Amino acid sequence: MATFLYRLGRWAFLRRRLVTLLWVALLATAGVLAAKAPTAPDDGFAMPGTEAQQAFDLMDERFPGSTAEGASARLVFVAPSGQTISAGPNQQAVERTVAEIAHGEQVTGAVSPFQAGAVSKDGSTAYATVSYDAKPGSLSTAATDALRQAAQHGRDAGLTVEIGGSALMGGAEAGGTSEAIGMAISAVVLVITFGSLAAAGLPLLTALVGVGLGIAAITALGSTLGLSTTTSTLAMMLGLAVGIDYAVFIVSRYRAELLEGHEPKEAAGRAVGTAGSAVVFAGLTVVIALAGLSVVGIPILAKMGMAAAGTVVIAVLVALTLVPALLGFLGGRVLPRRARRAAARRFRSRRSPAGPVAVEGTARPGSPAVPAAVPAEPAGERPANGGTRWARLVLRRPVAVLLAGVVGLGIFALPALDLRLGLPGEESQPTSTTQRRAYDHLSEGFGPGFNGPLTVLVDARGAADPKAAVERVGKEVAGLPGVVSVSPAVFNKAGDTALINAVPSTGPSAAETQRLVHAIRDGSAGLKSATGATVLVSGATAMNIDVSQKLSDALVPYLAVVVGLAVVLLLVVFRSVLVPLKAALGFLLSVAAALGAVVAVFQWGWLADLIGVEQTGPVMSVMPIFMVGVVFGLAMDYEVFLVTRIREAYVHGEEPGEAVVTGFRHNARVVTAAAFIMISVFAGFIGMAEPMVKMMGLGLAAAVAFDAFVVRMAIIPAALALLGRRAWWLPRPLDRILPDIDVEGARLQTPAPEPEPARHFVGV
Repeated sequence: MATFLYRLGRWAFLRRRLVTLLWVALLATAGVLAAKAPTAPDDGFAMPGTEAQQAFDLMDERFPGSTAEGASARLVFVAPSGQTISAGPNQQAVERTVAEIAHGEQVTGAVSPFQAGAVSKDGSTAYATVSYDAKPGSLSTAATDALRQAAQHGRDAGLTVEIGGSALMGGAEAGGTSEAIGMAISAVVLVITFGSLAAAGLPLLTALVGVGLGIAAITALGSTLGLSTTTSTLAMMLGLAVGIDYAVFIVSRYRAELLEGHEPKEAAGRAVGTAGSAVVFAGLTVVIALAGLSVVGIPILAKMGMAAAGTVVIAVLVALTLVPALLGFLGGRVLPRRARRAAARRFRSRRSPAGPVAVEGTARPGSPAVPAAVPAEPAGERPANGGTRWARLVLRRPVAVLLAGVVGLGIFALPALDLRLGLPGEESQPTSTTQRRAYDHLSEGFGPGFNGPLTVLVDARGAADPKAAVERVGKEVAGLPGVVSVSPAVFNKAGDTALINAVPSTGPSAAETQRLVHAIRDGSAGLKSATGATVLVSGATAMNIDVSQKLSDALVPYLAVVVGLAVVLLLVVFRSVLVPLKAALGFLLSVAAALGAVVAVFQWGWLADLIGVEQTGPVMSVMPIFMVGVVFGLAMDYEVFLVTRIREAYVHGEEPGEAVVTGFRHNARVVTAAAFIMISVFAGFIGMAEPMVKMMGLGLAAAVAFDAFVVRMAIIPAALALLGRRAWWLPRPLDRILPDIDVEGARLQTPAPEPEPARHFVGV
């Protein structure tokens, strides 16, 4: 593979104009197709195999036109202090507001609270339900504007009016200012790392090209493949992060090859042949992790994973072709001016008859003979950088570093033992939003469980007396502990199916509400044997409970699939049994620590005010799955980039300890920079108003920080130091079976440099 990528890198460097034009043409074509593509379909959060989804499907069949999954709004009216909502002027204002919104666009019905009996016992609060013929997130701007305008007219009449429900639910936030801040921080980190504006700007430019092409492709194929705009959220987040990182590794290796005295086209070929091999396999681990989301069984997660995986593939292709092409335009300008002069001197030294000569390098048993150039000065005379000093410190105290890293991550992971999953609703919104204020007013006026009613569907087709069966079910549900009230049954036209709303005494995300749902379901078997009717529990609250349960059940199989495939891949890359295993164990430590941080902030409330978390509650159900998938792929990035350089030095004859030092001398700085870049991209999402996006940003940023700086930079070198040569042990049967893909670039020959003016080489 290294030889093929070496040739690809040289070809892209030499054919830079053609390669650049091809990428520009692809981006332009995708942009045009995206602009002309039909509107993407609505996601429809379907949960196949759950009772709540089964009930929704049955509702659509038995209650046609009822828009069970349609958007709805609750206009919550609160009378001024000391007054009742039914007082003459207040009631008139409510009636006018409801009548106004009833004629709004896409509205199928608006029920006055005085007709529906939706007035609190103390008379201070009332609500009106507005139904729409479109799904949440699909309402037109005119419809939502009419809703807000009607609410404002009620406020002008002296009432407090807030809007709850799903009508104002918008699409996923695209990032905006937060992503711009992340890009700005990334630019600063790159300038500090490379000391060159040209080298710093190139990864940002190529990452934007890759993300732009990926998002345009998702938009263009949206109607064909059923990809909505929501699926692009994860693709944008990951595409930007890995796009920058992959380009950084290629550029960094190119700079290192220039400093070794290679001419630019040779340096580009070697950079793509070595670092490019690591990019390919790092990208494969990310793709495996994202594609593995398909095993969870939730269609929207599968679509998000596949869309993001496609964007990562584009990022890999950009790094292997567009990056060396742009390096062809920059030449030596990716180096600071002083470094250019040093590189030019080494280049002239390599070309001179008295310069270094190619000798046969010492290879480890089982590895091919490796031609290596004798450096102009001994490696030991090179000045130690931060990576070298840190590696030597770890080698002096490997046991202490290993224990400190493991114990430290274990302490951070302790809160994860109290992990409680759920899908936060309006109660988790900031108090500045009208949805959160509506939620609070309804809780005060009608009780906390009013915001999470349970929809009990009774299929009485098998009952001898459907009405008697439904009545029996209603009485049984009303008699359960934790049920405040049960609404009268609503039958379909055939009279064989009914809906009953049960209001719990606790909020939608409370553990008591979850137990109530299970209690109703546990009693359904007895009710069916007694009445012949089938009882199903649905509604938003029950759906959230089912989603959490399904995701929890899928976590272990998902871990097995993703980690298993990635371990096999790393086994091929490193030709070692222990290195992939310690990589996987380190990843599990970092994910557990990151989940602990999420629980501490969002569930326990630690430092919640600092990042704008106004309401604690359960951790988003998809959080563990997303963190496992996304962080595993990114963690393996650092593992591949760092350990391949260590193995490269070991294969070329260095002792295990010195190989660790060599790997850190070359790659520690760039891995650190890449981690800072990824953390800044993810941390930018912490500033979002949406709690779910905020949680994702914190969790992913924490996971990358733990994995890059504790696991990869401390635990891994300490473990390699303790294992010594045993770290690279591979049983003979496996050695014969596994393909030798040469990810370290050991087979790359050192051709004699062709005459090339030093002026062109240094880019001045």
